[in-house]
Amino acid sequence: MTTSLSKLQELYKQQGFLSALAVLNETELKEAKHAFSKLERKFGTEYTQYSLHNVHLQYPWVMDLTKHPQILQVVEAILGPNIILLDSRFICKYPALKPDGSVGEEGLPYVAWHQDMRYWGIDGGPVLSVWLALDDSLKENGALLVIPGSHCDGMLPHRQAICPGNMLSVNQEIPEELVQVDEAVLCPLLAGQMSIHDGLLVHASDANRSQKRRCGFVIRYVPTSAYPTEDPNRPRKFHAATLACGTDHFNHFSNKTT
Repeated sequence: MTTSLSKLQELYKQQGFLSALAVLNETELKEAKHAFSKLERKFGTEYTQYSLHNVHLQYPWVMDLTKHPQILQVVEAILGPNIILLDSRFICKYPALKPDGSVGEEGLPYVAWHQDMRYWGIDGGPVLSVWLALDDSLKENGALLVIPGSHCDGMLPHRQAICPGNMLSVNQEIPEELVQVDEAVLCPLLAGQMSIHDGLLVHASDANRSQKRRCGFVIRYVPTSAYPTEDPNRPRKFHAATLACGTDHFNHFSNKTT
């Protein structure tokens, strides 16, 4: 491990996230955006907003993104050499303001304050989430917001979201009175960069109030020591688990592909 990666490892341990890490070069980014535009034309933007889930099993170019050397180099520095790709999803916030600048009754799509581990029935190791930007992700189009160090506070209570427009599939949120909102840090990314965060880090993102799309590819990784739990409150199934790198001596994910 290089000194630079060692420093990233220590910083990640302290604050629970890293941001603005370079991944895709200009050619790779152009190819990924072109491939994604084909999916937009095929399925429509209402679908591609949130429903392209685990399509790394269908499209080789998506699987290639999950195993990109620049991503795995950082993930291995945090989780070790033996890693399971747990899950992936494209998330797009399209421009949603009406021509007159008003907002419909359904509200603008946003992501409420939450912890990823609230949805993942996983034990035996941490979950690490990658957010890879296909578009510039900035304040005006709803970039990621994080609460540094909140991954050390354990699991917080979640409830049904109060405001309409929450993109989380189970519509949950951490009550804002439990979130140190004044400590929130924005994680802007240029297209081709990534951020990573711990599964217990409290994070959110505001609505896209610009005329620019904000598309990102979210990838979840765990060490091979991790295993699914029987938790009725976190009933996530892991049908898309794949060995990302290294060797799996545990075989906790029985339907895992290689």
